[in-house]
Amino acid sequence: MKVSVILLNWNGRKLLEKFLPSVVAHTPSDVAEVVVADNGSTDDSVAMLRERFPGVRLILLDRNYGFAEGYNRAIEQTTAEYTVLLNTDVEVTPGWLTAPLEELDADASVAAVQPKLLSRRDRSFFEYAGAAGGWIDRYGYPFCRGRVLSVVEEDRGQYDTPADILWASGACLFIRTNVYRRVGGLDARFFAHQEEIDLCWRLRSRGYRLRCTPQSVVFHVGGGTLHTESPYKTFLNFRNNLLMIYKNLPDRELPRVMRLRRVLDYFAALHFLLTGHAKNALAVVRARREFRRLRPAYTPVRVENLRLSTLDPIPEQMNRSLLAAFYFKGQKQFDQLMPCRIKN
Repeated sequence: MKVSVILLNWNGRKLLEKFLPSVVAHTPSDVAEVVVADNGSTDDSVAMLRERFPGVRLILLDRNYGFAEGYNRAIEQTTAEYTVLLNTDVEVTPGWLTAPLEELDADASVAAVQPKLLSRRDRSFFEYAGAAGGWIDRYGYPFCRGRVLSVVEEDRGQYDTPADILWASGACLFIRTNVYRRVGGLDARFFAHQEEIDLCWRLRSRGYRLRCTPQSVVFHVGGGTLHTESPYKTFLNFRNNLLMIYKNLPDRELPRVMRLRRVLDYFAALHFLLTGHAKNALAVVRARREFRRLRPAYTPVRVENLRLSTLDPIPEQMNRSLLAAFYFKGQKQFDQLMPCRIKN
């Protein structure tokens, strides 16, 4: 089989019932297999899958390993040339496999591809978790073609040209299976959130290209696992972002970036506190404490990442502050931040 489309499930029967039919309907069986890897669900997801979707391959994991390690373990059990990591709250469309697979087939330097992600709640707008492909600023803040911080753009065809990107959304990520394994897959210690950005940063720094093919369109609900204001989600996002920076940022940048991030993170905690989100404020403090605890264990990982890096600087990393551009210059759309990179 050329492609394995893998959905990672944990107690998600309702999402599977709603969105898996589109995946099965629009995934030709002569090209790809549809796989559900179950992360030790305690609901009746597995029984439902066996009854209603007998053609879907099941991988049963013994417990909830989280997004990162759950996918790592599932991908160990595929022999396909390409793997698609697909969230269970994604509705795919006819022909969704075509453009990404053509991109991978045409150029061996392309390691990963994402389609255009639109919001299923409002189909005329991009979806927060990937839009038309991700970039990052010099301080580790991710943004997208079509989404900058909290501002999500309407899709007017402005990003319909295929383009190089720094990171592809884990909501729908096409990747070469052998490359995924070669670079170590997703970081299991992240558990969930920003693990795909870390993986893509590793890929890009080692000379692989990542692409967005907007001719392929999927609709993503988003926030299906953890609510936007969940303190645990805040903790994971802040901790994992710091770990990702520490793992991947070159030596010449790291001290300055980490000093400023300390200030910005505590400012974010203060903002949470003053706006009535005390638990989220505490989550930021806990995230920084946990980062300090984990940092020594990540030092060998950082050394190895930098040793294998062949691309510096990375073209899809904005060499200035996203926060300054957004809040002080009013640049709240990708075409305002990077006007020369709309087409590629």
